[in-house]
Amino acid sequence: MTSTVLLAEDDRAIRDSVVRLLTLEGYQVTAVADGIQALAAIHRERPDVIVLDVMMPGIDGLAVCGVLRAENDRTPILMLTARVETSDRVAGLDAGADDYMVKPFEADELLARLRALLRRATPVPVPADPPSSQNVFATEDIIEVADLRIDPTARRVWRQRTEIALSRTEYDLLELLARNAGIVLDHSTVYDRIWGYDFGPGSKNLAVYIGYLRRKLELPDAPALIHTVRGVGYTLREP
Repeated sequence: MTSTVLLAEDDRAIRDSVVRLLTLEGYQVTAVADGIQALAAIHRERPDVIVLDVMMPGIDGLAVCGVLRAENDRTPILMLTARVETSDRVAGLDAGADDYMVKPFEADELLARLRALLRRATPVPVPADPPSSQNVFATEDIIEVADLRIDPTARRVWRQRTEIALSRTEYDLLELLARNAGIVLDHSTVYDRIWGYDFGPGSKNLAVYIGYLRRKLELPDAPALIHTVRGVGYTLREP
């Protein structure tokens, strides 16, 4: 089945270039030039994946993303931004985006990220046997690590009794770490499992998502659960 893409980009040259690329790859593309047109097209056509430029006239990409998430629309969203500061990227995640790319970008990377978002649109939980030394309880329905509780069927997360709202990518990353609690997952493994593509040692994509996930899991007097193993990767474990 042909996947449908809604592209919102006010730069005509970039918009036309991306449309040609995606069309050649077999996608059905609707392209618009601003946020108002984007919301109208999304409500009308219900695309499989959305690509939003951050800076657009009228309603910008962050506002479009926020409106969709407020409507409980969970369509995967990839943000495009010319800004390289971490705070700008975090703003996109805060609005509910699933991934972001900094302009200019490589065509192959854009295609890889879209494929990954589409694969994860209907995720299938993959059980893993965690080390017996961890206080982990995993069933078909629930994953528990320390005071963290994950319901893969509903894609909901709690720490202690506080429910934590996560984007699609944040949830997928946390579930991967939790299913492998106590195991250090290297960067390449995480990129492959979450994004379906290793963006190389220069990419900060994973570090940004780990940092944002840590902040969401923080509770007063509660110890950190996600730990960095320098030069290797990340692990989720009890303190």
